[in-house]
Amino acid sequence: MSELLRLNNIETYIGQYHILQGVTLEVKKGEVTVLLGRNGAGKTTTLRTIMGLNPASKGSIVFKGEEIQSLPTYTIAQKGIGYVPEDQGIFAGLTVEENMKVAIQKENEETHKRLDYILNLFPDLKKFWKKPGGLLSGGQKQMLSIARAYVNDNQLLLIDEPSKGLAPIVVEKVMESILQMKDQTTIVLVEQNFMMASTIGDCFYIIDDGRTVTTGPMKQLKEDEEMKRKYLGIA
Repeated sequence: MSELLRLNNIETYIGQYHILQGVTLEVKKGEVTVLLGRNGAGKTTTLRTIMGLNPASKGSIVFKGEEIQSLPTYTIAQKGIGYVPEDQGIFAGLTVEENMKVAIQKENEETHKRLDYILNLFPDLKKFWKKPGGLLSGGQKQMLSIARAYVNDNQLLLIDEPSKGLAPIVVEKVMESILQMKDQTTIVLVEQNFMMASTIGDCFYIIDDGRTVTTGPMKQLKEDEEMKRKYLGIA
């Protein structure tokens, strides 16, 4: 599989704090790459750095052969990277329909096909099409956030903690949806729920104290009890 995204020794500061101190990873087209690590390890900052929200102070980010680390966030988004933030990032005062319209960069036949696909994947969004986003349940808000990132022709989706705060039955629905979406796009997933991460992921990177410490196929990590205990706190 061809390389879609590469981070080379990325360092990022937030204020005076040196959050990322050497993150290197490679994302192959058509795979789900999972970023794992304890809380505060730098996983969310890695996604935000890719999007230019927390600019890198050192290193390079290469997307489809082009360095993007110095570009503004809106340009990075236009190049085909969709972002689902940890806090979902929807507009609570807008309806589901309006949230989707705001997200669409270019309205064309392909966009309509993607919208139809995502509404079939998340029928609750179609059901509450005219309902304000702020009145949706937690799971429905997460579905809307994912739909907003997917509706454009993005070659890469960055999804941060999609299971956070959701009931187990809703987590299963979100997991099933992402599994279907992986046939259509490449995904970088940050996820604390190891069951979900190990079911969806093709490969993993573990980040610890702002550095990439190990990587490999997800099957390898599932069988490595010592590594899970050491870096993830899974007994």
